Amino acid sequence: MMVLGIFCVILLLGNLALLGKIFLLRRDADEIRMEFTERLSQDTNTLITLSSHDRAMRRLADALNEELRRLRQERQRYQTGNQALSDAVTNISHDLRTPLTAICGYLDLLKREETSETVSRYLDMIENRSEVLKLLTEELFRSSVMVTEAEELVLEPIALNAVLEETVGAYYGAFKKCGITPEISMPEANVFCLLDRKALSRILGNILANVLKYSSGDLTIRLSANGKITFSNTAKDLNPVATERLFDRYFTVETGRSSTGLGLSIAKALTERMGGTISAGYADGKLSITLVFEPLRT
Repeated sequence: MMVLGIFCVILLLGNLALLGKIFLLRRDADEIRMEFTERLSQDTNTLITLSSHDRAMRRLADALNEELRRLRQERQRYQTGNQALSDAVTNISHDLRTPLTAICGYLDLLKREETSETVSRYLDMIENRSEVLKLLTEELFRSSVMVTEAEELVLEPIALNAVLEETVGAYYGAFKKCGITPEISMPEANVFCLLDRKALSRILGNILANVLKYSSGDLTIRLSANGKITFSNTAKDLNPVATERLFDRYFTVETGRSSTGLGLSIAKALTERMGGTISAGYADGKLSITLVFEPLRT
């Protein structure tokens, strides 16, 4: 009986020791998890520090620290390469401005001279292509500057209704020229979201510019009370495969020769920076671009 009692005491002490060990291991695991999460969110060279003396946990912390070092090296390499690319694009687009400005200036002088009808037609074609090249250079420059500077967004309550109406109004002349009469549907009450007004205007403008490139003569815009805006238009020159790549940088289809393919990629970057989502779909010959922002609760 006495032996059984001693055995029970030993078993109890063993269980207590085991529970204590499990408690310490869980505490160490939580400490490593919190340290690892914190190090990932910070752009510093600080590594995981562990108060525990458990060998297994310290080996785990050392292994994670080694991976953190590698991750930071890769991040530094990526940032350096991305910065170099952005600087190169900025410099190239900036250097193109001066000769393009001179070309446009001399073309304007030539058009004032007396020329034959054929020469005048050729000059008009050259002027048109020069203006397109000038616009593409500006678009490329703005994109590289946006990536390089990563300008801080000023978020404030913005009524989607008002900015949408304003942006569509700014494109009225271009739509009329292309024979497009937009059908717009939106709730009477303002839909407020926490956004940067300039960034939102640029997103909507880039989407409408895409409509001008690919629309076959129609456009439907719907804004719902939940902060969702849908742009839908017939686009015979597109297909589901090309639609999936519309947000890729520098992607264009054959009919989009006057574009760098940066408009929608810029729209996507700005949308995601403000916590929204943007997507595209293609069905039955129609292209749909959906923009969603979280509305403010009243």
